[in-house]
Amino acid sequence: MVMTYDVNAIRRDFPILSTTVYDRPLIYLDNAATTQKPLCVLDAMRHEYLNANANVHRGVHYLSQQATELHEAARETVRRFINAGKTEEVIFTRGTTESINLVASSFCEEFMKEGDEIIVSVMEHHSNIVPWQLQAAVLWLRRHHPAGVAVRVIPMNDEGELDMEAYAGMFTERTKIVSVAHVSNVLGTVNPVREMIRIAHSHGVPVLVDGAQSTPHFRVDVQELDCDFFAFSGHKIYGPTGIGVLYGKEEWLERMPPYQGGGEMIESVTFEKTVFQSLPFKFEAGTPDYIATHGLAVALDYVNDIGLENISSHECELTSYCMEQMRSIDGIALFGTSEHKDAVVSFLVGDIHHLDMGTLLDRLGIAVRTGHHCAQPVMQRYGIQGAVRASFAMYNTREEIDALVEGVRRVSRMF
Repeated sequence: MVMTYDVNAIRRDFPILSTTVYDRPLIYLDNAATTQKPLCVLDAMRHEYLNANANVHRGVHYLSQQATELHEAARETVRRFINAGKTEEVIFTRGTTESINLVASSFCEEFMKEGDEIIVSVMEHHSNIVPWQLQAAVLWLRRHHPAGVAVRVIPMNDEGELDMEAYAGMFTERTKIVSVAHVSNVLGTVNPVREMIRIAHSHGVPVLVDGAQSTPHFRVDVQELDCDFFAFSGHKIYGPTGIGVLYGKEEWLERMPPYQGGGEMIESVTFEKTVFQSLPFKFEAGTPDYIATHGLAVALDYVNDIGLENISSHECELTSYCMEQMRSIDGIALFGTSEHKDAVVSFLVGDIHHLDMGTLLDRLGIAVRTGHHCAQPVMQRYGIQGAVRASFAMYNTREEIDALVEGVRRVSRMF
């Protein structure tokens, strides 16, 4: 049975949404940067600090066992949420950025050599560009080969859709991995990652999917996608900051070397030899943020209770409504106009600088993001320095969209 979507009841779970800014009600439209946290997440983390705070694993005392049970239960919650095959394939990290860096470092070390190629897209967040560039430089420095490793880039059209014909033609015997965003954090474009994975696999090439902007908005099934790696962040799906997830197929993770060394990730250590732990602990050096993993699990349960299908329907309606209303503003330029779009609207109005627009909207109580959004190649593709971005979550309303549109009109009249 489909439950009625009660956005006002949801908003009551987020106390910060009742905040006033400059004597105006807060309208929070910066959810692609981070989401607000429901009381159940904050309460759960506080409760653990007050009642079960102890370092996890190997502790024989009661508190350690309680904390360990919560931490490993969180891993199972994540596994179910993305439908991973087993908990050994779920690695806790600090966020999407660290997850991608882990794969870039360990995968390149084990599987790549001079002259090999990595495929990314022009719409990637910097966290899915720079790690690959760093590894290309490391390989070049380590082996003193003039060829290095090449990062090849999938182009896109003016609507913000990837050129799939160009992508299909990019594979060579030197292509070793594809790393692509599920959803663009600037354009909102939902990329056809299942088809991209199918094409890559037909060439024997694994795929990493950056799911930072997809996981909060619609159901992700990593087994259905058949992706080899999948990364997402807790703070973008109503969980705490500083916690993220890397899913990886066991067959790849087993062959990759550890990303960092230290406690937790070892079976035994002597000065002659170190034996590494089994998965997933091989990639989890040091004390994990076990309070945050519990908070993440509570956030995922909260999302499941509301229903990702309900959330997706609500957010798609908001996005379509916002795009429709924005088009009525004189001089507006919208970036990312694909039909396959989700929860993000990026724009400029006339010659108004994005920072000016964002600053003046803030005085109206409207929180949006300005700048290049850690996606400078996208800005270069459109020939702009930056843009204003409004991004939506389960708790946003049509009335807030109306306030945004009226705010943009009001600011526009000032120039």
